Amino acid sequence: MSNKLLVFLAGLLLVTALGSYVYYRRTVARVPVDAWALVPDDAVFVVATRDHPTLVRHLKETQLWDNLTALPYFQQFEENAVLLDSLTNSRNNLLRFLGRKTVLASVHVTGPGTFDILYQVPLNTVREFRQVRAAAEALGRIPRFQVQTREFHDMMLTDIRARGTGAGVTYFNYRNHLIISASPLLIEKVIARIEHEGQPSVAADFHNIDYQKLKGVDATLLVNYRQLPPFLNLFFRPELRPSLEMLTGLGKNGLLEMQLAGNKVVFNGFTNPEIARDALHQRLRGQVPQRLRMADILSLRTAMLLHLGIQKPASLRQPMPALSNAATTTALDSVASLLDGEVALCYLSTISARQAPARVALAHCADAGRMALALGHLRRAAGGSPSFERVGPYQLYQVGVEEVPARLLGPLFRGFGAGVVVQVGSFVAFAQNAAELRPWLQDVAAGKVWAKSPTQVALLEEMQPLARLSVIMDAQNSWNVLLRALKEDRRAGLLRNETLFKRFPQMALQLVPPADSEQEQGAQYFTQLLLRHPAVSSVAQGAVAAEDGGSLTFRNRLITPPMLVSIANARTPGMLVQDSLRVLHYITPENVATWSDTLSGSVVGPVHRLPVGDASGFLLATTNQLVLLDPQGRPAPHFPLNLPDSVQVSSLTPSPNQGGATRLLVGGGGGNFFLYDTNGNLLPNWQPKRLEFSPAAPPHYLSVAGSDVIVVLLENGYIFAFDRQGGTYPGFPISVGARLHTSAFVETGSTLQRTRLTVVTQQGERVQFNLSGYVLNRSRISTWSRGCTFRIIPDQQQRTYVVVRQEPNGLLTIFDAAGRRVVERRFTTSDVKPVQFFDFGTGRRLLSITEPGPNQVYLYNSKGKQLGGRTFPSSAPTIEARFDASTNSWIIYRSEGRALRRTSVTAE
Repeated sequence: MSNKLLVFLAGLLLVTALGSYVYYRRTVARVPVDAWALVPDDAVFVVATRDHPTLVRHLKETQLWDNLTALPYFQQFEENAVLLDSLTNSRNNLLRFLGRKTVLASVHVTGPGTFDILYQVPLNTVREFRQVRAAAEALGRIPRFQVQTREFHDMMLTDIRARGTGAGVTYFNYRNHLIISASPLLIEKVIARIEHEGQPSVAADFHNIDYQKLKGVDATLLVNYRQLPPFLNLFFRPELRPSLEMLTGLGKNGLLEMQLAGNKVVFNGFTNPEIARDALHQRLRGQVPQRLRMADILSLRTAMLLHLGIQKPASLRQPMPALSNAATTTALDSVASLLDGEVALCYLSTISARQAPARVALAHCADAGRMALALGHLRRAAGGSPSFERVGPYQLYQVGVEEVPARLLGPLFRGFGAGVVVQVGSFVAFAQNAAELRPWLQDVAAGKVWAKSPTQVALLEEMQPLARLSVIMDAQNSWNVLLRALKEDRRAGLLRNETLFKRFPQMALQLVPPADSEQEQGAQYFTQLLLRHPAVSSVAQGAVAAEDGGSLTFRNRLITPPMLVSIANARTPGMLVQDSLRVLHYITPENVATWSDTLSGSVVGPVHRLPVGDASGFLLATTNQLVLLDPQGRPAPHFPLNLPDSVQVSSLTPSPNQGGATRLLVGGGGGNFFLYDTNGNLLPNWQPKRLEFSPAAPPHYLSVAGSDVIVVLLENGYIFAFDRQGGTYPGFPISVGARLHTSAFVETGSTLQRTRLTVVTQQGERVQFNLSGYVLNRSRISTWSRGCTFRIIPDQQQRTYVVVRQEPNGLLTIFDAAGRRVVERRFTTSDVKPVQFFDFGTGRRLLSITEPGPNQVYLYNSKGKQLGGRTFPSSAPTIEARFDASTNSWIIYRSEGRALRRTSVTAE
């Protein structure tokens, strides 16, 4: 009886366990985890990322990736990623693991002088959970790591630490949600939030906003302004904390989207105003934001500018010790009543971190004449000297009253003592002494100001015109100022990260309230943080939407068609284009110009892809150089290759990428050919290889059964096939019996005999031969007459071709590979019409004809029907095209004067 009872109880226990498991899988585990709710409420920043492959690509395009990977933190992170790759026998395992998951990283102050980061990564499949467990077990088998597990409040934590140093991470899995941090304290705080459900999330004020759903957004940033002063106090001297606390008093928290685009990083979003009684927001509430009108008096040596665009600067005033002279107080109130519109605190650059930066307090006045009288009354009431110092047209006076800027504009303007004052137009400027004010006045008198600097004007044009608070920083000018402001133990970190800090030398943070003061109650600040690099700001005037697509307008006329380059993890390709100043520009798939490089001449022929390190670079030729650039536009080692002065490049053909060393075949004009390796060495018998007649088209560089085959078609109808050593293959040269003005259509086979090439002679005869030197087939594609020309045009994938027949009277006919007439049109002009053939599968064929005189492009489908019902302007001889299956349309890329256009044409 007891045995049966035990069996019954065991069965009941098994059924209960199975029911609990099914309930967990179907009820609890199916409920998605709110990652934001798990973030401890003391987070300073929270960064959310989703599309990590695209994020990495954008970081590389903006050249931030190289700067980030130079940081010690990221180097350690990269070393750990490489270690994980070695444990899992794969490459880029971490990037593939993150994929397009929503990953949160939050920054927290965890102790005096320290901060840590908490990561949250979803686990979508059982396989991913096993990958994490297998990686931890593999690390446990490495002697220099110690892997331990411990239980904390019913949660199983795993600690991975390096023996000796103790550095490592702690993680646990909560409902298929991996939570990781180097700080066990942060992990325990997350568990405490799990135990006390229902606590407000750090993003509760933005629960209905998801910037990640918007196109072009790379990340989301949440800022907790209340926690910002303690975080900044880790880095800056204690005397700066009151000013930091005051400035952060405008907002409580904010959520921003981040976009990486070319020469800038832009954060846009909204900030909830601070509701504390003495906060800066409460003092300024209801005031309409004002423009920055002081660009005419801002010196080019400005390091940082704190600008407040407010109607009533007197609202910043706070109680201070009373002055002994009542007349002085009255005169001071008179000066304060004349201030309006905007006030600013300007820090000037220094030549050394040991030198305190000069500070200039600036304020706008409504009436310059009355302000001059009021300042005179103030000096006389305080018993100040009537003497002054002249700098250019300006007069400097001693104020005679302690801390006048602070008495007029609040505690943010403390530290000026009994300084000096000068009036410049409708602005009043205060400084601690004449030595600080003198260089600023000299720059203003000499016109060395923001309003006359194209770089600064470009920054101001990209900023918001109306803002309550603007913090503008110049990374170059502020370098020594920042070094001095930092704590001694933090300066080395800034010095190590100098390249990253100066990558975007122009920075601007702005908070913009509603334009209507009556709508401000409870409204949010629009917030923008702009990081900008002016070095490439002149590449393009802007990207604007055209009526039928997108466009990008450059400052100079474009001389090449857009050259498309495929980009990993991007739906649309990038582009290279050259302007009339021989500047090569790279355009991202997002239609943003990211880098430029001035070449020695015009680009000759197409752009080829060639490995540069671990990335795929851009190989191209100019009239006298071979250029190889990495994805960021930097020259590869040994490049550019400079060709002899007597050589004018007519073509560049790289060897097929078969895993070995790449050879570069250069057409040097006439019948001369050079063969280089990527180190710049000329191969024997190619110094140059001279042929008696000019080539009919660029040569073909083939690889057949591991052997190089260089096929050269000459205008006199002879065809040569050379090996890498310059020797002629057996059976060559062969003659097709008539002149040639075309390239060949190549069908590569496993052997020389099975590799076939097809050409069309100027007598309309199609000739097919193999690389054994045998003519396999001859057939007539069309009749011919005197002056008639024939060309064979392969598609972009070299899978099929069309034949173009053009007569002197402007009649142009296109035949398909079977000899059927597809298009026939008579043009007004008689010059050669470039024809292109794009084949993206059945029913997805496009024929493009460019008429150079009128600069018009005609588009036809495979049935000979003209697409779009019109022509398309193009100042380049060719275009590029891609097929978008989702919209059943062709995307046409073309150059038109200074504009690069992308047009959608419906396929018919």
